[in-house]
Amino acid sequence: MAFELKQSDLEALLQGGCFFGSGGGGTLTSARHLAQNFVPGPYYPEQRIRVVTVEEATEGEAVMVAYLGAPVAINQVTYPEGPVRAVEQIKAHLEKNGRKLAYIVPPESGALGFTVACLVAAHFGLAVIDADGAGRAVPSLPMLTFAAAGINPRPTMLVSQDGLQVELDVTPRGNENGSTGHQQDVAAIIEQMLRPIVSVQEFKQFGGLAMWIMGPSELAQALPIRGTLSRALQLGRLLRQGELDNASALVRCLQEKFGLAARVVFGPGRIVSIKEETAGGFDVGKVSIDTDGAQCTVVYQNESLLAWDSSKGLPIGMAPDSLAYFADGAGQQVFTNGDLLQADGTLNPQLEGRPLSVIGIAAAAPLREPGGLILDSFMAQVAQLGYLGPYLPLAEEGSAQ
Repeated sequence: MAFELKQSDLEALLQGGCFFGSGGGGTLTSARHLAQNFVPGPYYPEQRIRVVTVEEATEGEAVMVAYLGAPVAINQVTYPEGPVRAVEQIKAHLEKNGRKLAYIVPPESGALGFTVACLVAAHFGLAVIDADGAGRAVPSLPMLTFAAAGINPRPTMLVSQDGLQVELDVTPRGNENGSTGHQQDVAAIIEQMLRPIVSVQEFKQFGGLAMWIMGPSELAQALPIRGTLSRALQLGRLLRQGELDNASALVRCLQEKFGLAARVVFGPGRIVSIKEETAGGFDVGKVSIDTDGAQCTVVYQNESLLAWDSSKGLPIGMAPDSLAYFADGAGQQVFTNGDLLQADGTLNPQLEGRPLSVIGIAAAAPLREPGGLILDSFMAQVAQLGYLGPYLPLAEEGSAQ
C-alpha cells in the first residue's frame, strides 16, 4: 500500500538501510548529509516522498538511480546533483519518444541507496518504488536483479557531481535490444567501463548513475525482492526507539518480524584493527574483531563479502548472504564499513569499548540461484578476495562454519 515519507522519517530509513546494506550501500555520514538538506525550497518543491508498491506502479515508467563509486568519497555531498542530472537525461530521452518517467527505483538496500532514491524522487515530484535490486548492497551491477532479468540497459547515464555527463549506449547483438543472456553480459561490460570513469580526477571516485528504464510490465520480473524500503524504515524506527539493545534481540526481530534467516556469526567482540584503501571507485579493506580466543576478519569491497574465524577452516559467512555490524547498548548501533573510521583514520568514538557482533542474514532467493548471473558474479568477486571454494549458504545451519 502506498504511503508518504517526511523529512523526520529519513533518519529511521537510513539507519535501517545501513543495517540491511551488508556493510555497504553508502555511509550513514553521506546519507545524513543529504537528508538534512531535505527542506522545502527551490531544490525540493515539497517535503514529502510518495512510496508505492510494485503492483501500484502503473502510471508510467521507472528508472534505477544511484551513486556509483567509493562510499567514503561521497560523505560531504549535500545535494544529489549527479543522480538528479542523470535522471534529467533519462526524462528527456523518454519524452523525446512520447513516454513518461513516473517512478524512481533504489538500486539496493542501503543508507545512501534509499536516501538518494527518495530525494531524487522528491526533486522531480515522482514516486519511489518499495523494492530494490538485491535486498542488500552489492559491489557491482551484474549482482542486481535488473541485470538478471535482462532489462534493457540502454541508455546508461553517468554524471559527476559537477555536471560532467557520460552516456553509454552499449547495444546488445542480435536485434535492437539483444537476447536476455547478452543483456546480462552487457551489465558486466557497463560495470567495467564505468569504474575507470569514476576514478578519473573530474569524477573524484563517484558519480550519479541512472539506467535500466522499466515499463509497468517489466517491473514484476525486474523487482522480485519487494518491501525492502518499508522493512528498513520499520527496523530503523525500532533502533531509534531503543527497543533492540543487544544482538540476540536484533536476531529475534529479524526472524519474527521480517521472516529472515539470521544469526550471530561472530561476537560480541571488539574491533582491534581496520585496514582500508580507496581505488577504482571502491573502498577495500579488512576489519578484525577479537573475542576471547578467536578473531573474526571481515573482508569488504565497499560491502562486506567474506567473514573468517581464525579458529575455523571455512568462511563463517559469505556473499550473497549479508554480513552486518551491530553494537550492543546505548548510542548508534549500526555501521557501514565506511562509518567504522573517522576521516583521520581513527576508530569511530561511538565504538570505543562497545561489544560489536557480525550478523549473518540469508540472501533472498533470486541472489542464490545456482548457475545464475547474480550468484556467479558474487562467487567471482569472493574469489578475487581469496576464497576459491563453493558458496556456503547461511540458511543451512552449520554449513558456513
